[in-house]
Amino acid sequence: MGSQAQDAGALSGIRVLDLTRVLSGPYCTMMLADQGADVVKIEIPERGDDARHVGPPFRSGESAFFISINRNKKSLTLNLKSEAGVNLLKRLVACSDVLVENYRPGVTERLGIDYDSLSQENPRLIYCSISGFGQTGPYWETFPRASSLPMQSRRRCSNGKRRRMGSTSTSVCWTVWSP
Repeated sequence: MGSQAQDAGALSGIRVLDLTRVLSGPYCTMMLADQGADVVKIEIPERGDDARHVGPPFRSGESAFFISINRNKKSLTLNLKSEAGVNLLKRLVACSDVLVENYRPGVTERLGIDYDSLSQENPRLIYCSISGFGQTGPYWETFPRASSLPMQSRRRCSNGKRRRMGSTSTSVCWTVWSP
């Protein structure tokens, strides 16, 4: 994924499994990789992260957007809908420190890769789940579209007029508050 050579950073020696896609999760794990963590991005076989197909611009067939938020990471494809894929993930979890995921609520439980399942492989595992409205509460089943947060917050500028918040800003907000 175009990894750059890095000096040892504050997170050198920390392995992070990145089960995220599009922006909020990859941005979070990008910040960890930038600080020296060994980040292994797990992608869907044959298709990869949806962000691979966002463009233009493309550089040598790769989405510039994807490259920009997945720098300093390694990449691996795993079919987490198969028993073999889940078993391989569990082996990776056993020798990792952190797992970050941004699946819709309920998906990790259905796949058998939720915290309760994976912490049996590694009790020290730090498990970060990023979702638009959390795993519980009144809006947990709401699919977090890019416009959801601005519509919920009804932000206004100091002059009283509505202020538009772009989808990238929304995803970055979710990321910043996830650690």
